[in-house]
Amino acid sequence: MTTHRTDVVIIGGGIVGASAALALRGRGRAVVLLERDLCGSRSSGVNYGGVRRQGRLPIQLPLAQRAHGIWARLPQLLGIDGEYRRSGHFKIARSAPDMAALEAYAELSRDFDLGLQLLSAAQVRARCDWLGGVAVGGSLCPEDGQANPRLVSPAFARAAARAGATVLERHAVQRVDHDGQNFLVTAGEGGALTVQAPVLLNTAGAWAGALAAQFGEPVPMHSGHPAMAVTEPLPAFLPWSLGVEGGGIYARQAATGQVVMGGGQGLPLDDRRTRVDAPTLTQLLHQATALLPPLRHAQILRTWSGTEGYLPDRQPVLGPSATTPGLFHGFGFAGAGFQIGPAAGEVLAELVHQGRSTTPIDAFSITRFAPVASTCPTPAPP
Repeated sequence: MTTHRTDVVIIGGGIVGASAALALRGRGRAVVLLERDLCGSRSSGVNYGGVRRQGRLPIQLPLAQRAHGIWARLPQLLGIDGEYRRSGHFKIARSAPDMAALEAYAELSRDFDLGLQLLSAAQVRARCDWLGGVAVGGSLCPEDGQANPRLVSPAFARAAARAGATVLERHAVQRVDHDGQNFLVTAGEGGALTVQAPVLLNTAGAWAGALAAQFGEPVPMHSGHPAMAVTEPLPAFLPWSLGVEGGGIYARQAATGQVVMGGGQGLPLDDRRTRVDAPTLTQLLHQATALLPPLRHAQILRTWSGTEGYLPDRQPVLGPSATTPGLFHGFGFAGAGFQIGPAAGEVLAELVHQGRSTTPIDAFSITRFAPVASTCPTPAPP
């Protein structure tokens, strides 16, 4: 057995864990990153690729704004642009209540300077001849955009490795212990490697709940499996990344002409494998062609799904453990972690390096799921 001593051990090589590794190396910390499969191969690499701030609750917007600045310097950080472009994100209103909700959100988020533009039905018709007749208006965030998660997420891990982090893929964690001072993480086939570190980052995505529970912090997290599809290359027609107020289909057209779309839930085959079944795909395509008539004769090249972790309030856990010094959590991003992932990684690095973050994260504390002690008086003995 090999023992590796380091400053920080990270479990989970998605965009949060990998960006934390990169940020920690920038602060001079020695890092070992352990990934069960390939970095960015789970939800960080199979998501839709939307890079949006619009639609997030105000408690997430400081984190989203921080991430917005990180995305702007992606080539300098990673050496690639990841097909990131600020194409704009347009949220469609299909009814008067939907439009009222978008108007209310524009007011609610005004202090964050998202630059939202509310479009009337007439403006939508004038600007969106490619859109089916379902919209009564919408909200455009011009500086939001899209990227290719299959490029961006692994690139964070590669950048961390170039910066000096030890990145170990195909090293499933077998056991985690704590001796009062250090974490001892046993990983790899047959438990061939033990990593010893005073700090542990739990960024294991949909599988992070088990590790939190081991240290006395169970969370009510469940898994979701979003259904995705991509078309053949089509002539450019869709300028913005699209969402729908109240939920439903979402779609974007890549620079290659392919339209990436999602909606509904895929089918889990086991704890690692998922797929899109025929009824879900049929429903997705029906919604897609109603919303976007240019898709009516498009060929679907590929479908896929993945596994994401969801908490009841749809907000992540991000911050220190309340039970174990040196343990920090970053998980449960509920399908919306791609855009804020790089900022979450930087926050974790700040917490490790200086004990606090410049970005407000109190709302994401794991203590919000702590059992509430009963306030009922103890019955008097008979």
